[in-house]
Amino acid sequence: MTFFDKVRTGYEKRRLYNRTVNEIQSLPRDVALDLGIFPEDARRIAHKAVYG
Repeated sequence: MTFFDKVRTGYEKRRLYNRTVNEIQSLPRDVALDLGIFPEDARRIAHKAVYG
């Protein structure tokens, strides 16, 4: 993997992380709670989903 591949992969992961955080935070609170998701945990959930 070249330097540019690593940069591109990092950029794509960060973009997916931000998208996931935004989607979780935009869920109506009652829907999120029904799914067992606390909107306050959006960053932790997104980090685990994207970076493992």
